[in-house]
Amino acid sequence: MRLTLRVWRQKNADAPGTMTPYEVDGVSPDMSFLEMLDTLNERLILDGDDPVAFDHDCREGICGACSLVINGDAHGPERTTTCQLHMRSFADGDTIDIEPWRAAAFPVVKDLVVDRSAFDRIIQSGGYITAPTGSAPEAHATAVPKPAADTAFEHAECIGCGACVAACPNGSAMLFTSAKVVHLNSLPQGAPERESRVLDMVGQMDAEGFGGCTNTGECATACPKGIPLFSIATMNREFVRAARKR
Repeated sequence: MRLTLRVWRQKNADAPGTMTPYEVDGVSPDMSFLEMLDTLNERLILDGDDPVAFDHDCREGICGACSLVINGDAHGPERTTTCQLHMRSFADGDTIDIEPWRAAAFPVVKDLVVDRSAFDRIIQSGGYITAPTGSAPEAHATAVPKPAADTAFEHAECIGCGACVAACPNGSAMLFTSAKVVHLNSLPQGAPERESRVLDMVGQMDAEGFGGCTNTGECATACPKGIPLFSIATMNREFVRAARKR
């Protein structure tokens, strides 16, 4: 396959950016999207040019590091992570636009790399449970109802990639924050911080400059792990309940 790539190049956070075209030849349909970018970077390095900076880690769809907007879609045309997107999703001769996440709370560091530490601060504000010290408790000391366990596991699948923010026209982080809140608030171990957790995490989310939710649903459509949209409604109910007690 021969492809034309239009890649966002930006030297640093303060420099202006621009879409730069590149021709890539010899692309196998079995390559992942990141392997295709590796091929481009190998050529750029051999030519003495600066390679394209992009985030990646596990390349197995579980770490959430890969974060690209491909032809206007977060993670590309398939509902998966960028590292699990394969070039067979494209056709020979295609032109592919590759951009970083676009959100005020995710400033560009360089090229396709953005600073997602805002997510870390949201988790730090309330993503913990009270843990007693001493010897390890019995495995079944705290009974967890099956529906609660299922809900917690469903929301624990969130990998914090930020696709929900990139897909949202408002740059909202409601789906991410709700996944973390509902995950811990569904479990009895998370009950002691139930109210403070939702208030603190929503407060931190707002402080980071994420946009408000207008229920367009693009976040859930783009989420590679299928976090459901009703998670936001669940978090909103938790928030109102906690705020009334303050």
